[in-house]
Amino acid sequence: MTERHHFDVVIIGGGIIGCSIAYHLTRMGRPDVAILEKSGLTHGATWHAAGLVGQLRSSRNVTRMLQRSVALYDTLEAETGQAIDWKKVGSLRLASSPDRVLENKRLATMAKSFGLDMHTLSADEACRLFPLMSGEGVLGAIYLPSDGHIDPASVAQALAKGARQKGARIFQNMRVTGVRTDGRRVVEIIAGETSFTCDVVVNAAGMWARELGLMSGVRVPALALEHQYLVTLPIPDMPANMPTLRDPDLLVYYKPEVRGLAVGGYEPDTIPFGEGGIAPEFGQQLLPSNFDRFEPLAKLAARRTPILETVGVRQLVNGPIPYSADADFIMGKAPELDNYFVASGFLYGIAAGGGAGQMMAEWIVEGRPSLDLWPLDVRRFSFHHNTRAFMYPRAVELYGHHYKMNYPAQEHASARDLRLGPLHRRLKSLGAVHGSRAGWERPLWFAPKGVTPRDEPSFGRPNWFDHVGAEHRAVRERVALIDQTSFSKFEVAGPGALAALQRLAAADLAKPIGRVTYTQLCNEQGGIEADLTIARLAEHRFYIVTGSAFGPHDRHWIERHLPEDGSAILTDMTSAYAVINLCGPSARLVLEQVVEEDVGNAAFPYATCRRITIGAAPVLAVRIGYVGELGWELHVPGEFALHVYDTLRRAGLAHGIAEVGYRAIDTLRMEKGYLYWSSDITPDYNPFEAGLDGRVALGKEAFIGREALLRIKTEGPSRKLCTFTLERFAMVQGGEAIMRAGKVLGVATSGNFGHTIGKPILYGYLPAEEAGHRDFEIEAYGEVFPATSHDGPLYDPLMKRLKA
Repeated sequence: MTERHHFDVVIIGGGIIGCSIAYHLTRMGRPDVAILEKSGLTHGATWHAAGLVGQLRSSRNVTRMLQRSVALYDTLEAETGQAIDWKKVGSLRLASSPDRVLENKRLATMAKSFGLDMHTLSADEACRLFPLMSGEGVLGAIYLPSDGHIDPASVAQALAKGARQKGARIFQNMRVTGVRTDGRRVVEIIAGETSFTCDVVVNAAGMWARELGLMSGVRVPALALEHQYLVTLPIPDMPANMPTLRDPDLLVYYKPEVRGLAVGGYEPDTIPFGEGGIAPEFGQQLLPSNFDRFEPLAKLAARRTPILETVGVRQLVNGPIPYSADADFIMGKAPELDNYFVASGFLYGIAAGGGAGQMMAEWIVEGRPSLDLWPLDVRRFSFHHNTRAFMYPRAVELYGHHYKMNYPAQEHASARDLRLGPLHRRLKSLGAVHGSRAGWERPLWFAPKGVTPRDEPSFGRPNWFDHVGAEHRAVRERVALIDQTSFSKFEVAGPGALAALQRLAAADLAKPIGRVTYTQLCNEQGGIEADLTIARLAEHRFYIVTGSAFGPHDRHWIERHLPEDGSAILTDMTSAYAVINLCGPSARLVLEQVVEEDVGNAAFPYATCRRITIGAAPVLAVRIGYVGELGWELHVPGEFALHVYDTLRRAGLAHGIAEVGYRAIDTLRMEKGYLYWSSDITPDYNPFEAGLDGRVALGKEAFIGREALLRIKTEGPSRKLCTFTLERFAMVQGGEAIMRAGKVLGVATSGNFGHTIGKPILYGYLPAEEAGHRDFEIEAYGEVFPATSHDGPLYDPLMKRLKA
């Protein structure tokens, strides 16, 4: 090597994200930062981005992150002296169909609950803000004044300048050609004849992030797709200060330029870029314009802005844009290595740039961002997400649906049937309508004979509503079978297993063999990092069950805290066992007919596990559940699963046994007061706020988060998770505004309909001083509903049925 350098942090990629991370690191007291850019700053996708800056997203914390971008852009030019052409002119989103009006109303309610000042407008009011548009067919609009647009290259250069001013160094024309690791750390980055060593490496390589990650064994499901927008010639008497405009019913967006318009959109079946790899020399280049592919969007745009019929086109820009396997950002610490961070897949990187850089800097410096960003966390992905067979078909589908109607509980059609449990074919023959979670095909609901097994989502009652209600009642009144094979399942074994898990778990796990413990794994601040069950199978052997989509996240959290001496080893058992949930008041009557052991309440009490024999199969039976009824989760070796299922089903026919899917699980768990990690409980919330006080064993030896939880218990939590019911029907799903006397107090974390109590149910956090009230209002789809707050579960609060 002819040249060697060492930096505290090396960021690979000089687009807006890499520059923003460097900017924020220098302002957090970490100036020893280098950016390695293979060509020139902004030369990947940043320079040709459209530059729209919108803030509202379906996640409150992602919205907050984007708000931080706006706050930074408000001051960045004055701070750095670099012009960024930030136009805070607001954004309009039109609605031209009744369903789109409902979607806009939902977005306006979410904005209210997130603290954004959004306005609902008539078509005429929208036309006054954007005089070039035709109001024909427009039923209404929503307007967010604090949105706007910015020059992408200029803002990235301003962030780079701000980073340099505080000590960061930027190496352009410095292409990374190799990454050397030692154990679980990157120890050297090689760029031709130049060597870089560092304490932390950040992969902010945009559309090259996947290939860069593979150099060191890190899986980053990032890719690129072609995206086009046209720029018009000057428009005579161009109105000044128009907002950006999105017309999702016509699939197009508009950004005002100095004397014209930029018009883009999201057509179906866009073209992937670089499926076989992106040439390293590609930089500050565009792709050939494809007027034929853009023509349908142009015709739609001309309906909304007729001036496009007469004004000429200056340029049709066709550039590759970053994307990810699920169309959201990829951020955080990679699970494969201890000093490797990822910030990639930014479809709307200009809007996110300022805030995402701050979050990443916090992740690096403080070990976690100040906002829980699970929807963006790199650990949300499973193996299949980073395969070409999945990534590209799914990304193309998601791109084409960017402006399509976003109904609740909508499933994707591409890249399906990847992970099939042993019961899949049998359940499909029984009418199962499957959805996909972590690549698993899971039964959502069952269509009775004569009913087409197909989802028809809606903002009102979807076509499965009554059928899910029937499944719900079968669990409450009779007995049911639920395929829960997709659970993530692990074993932790070894002489150090108990001590390691005791340090992780808030609950006390020093219990007899055969006991099952529901517990939270907390971070140092007391926030809930995982929510799972742990069964003690032997003195030094434990079995952990968590949610289908949370396996990579929870595995990483557990493994990073296991002892380095190998005295406790984690093994992934997910694919080894099918899981059949037998539940309902008649569950024991069914099980007794086919089992060789005593499963009476005295012999097999609640929160225990035993090995039993069902038919000819060995089964680990765990007496616990998520629906609030007597039942067992039956963990069956995969080859025996169909035999066990059919045996139980035959035995249950006389008891009215029913097939039940995941949509009923959600309605059942909400009646019972059971919480869902990633919405009701997250690292932002602690067990005392969530009403899980009884799960915290402060009296046991030290565990992660104990000191913080002890302080919270002493001082009292500042907020409390509450349960609400509505007195009138609304199709709630979470994101609704919780109010009292017209004041927004919180946002619903979950929502569904309770078919036993006959009312919509919501969960949400309130300030502790407000939690004692009973009468509230819930705003859903722009309508305000009277709501009542309740203490404890709405169903079986004494757990008599569960422990029967």
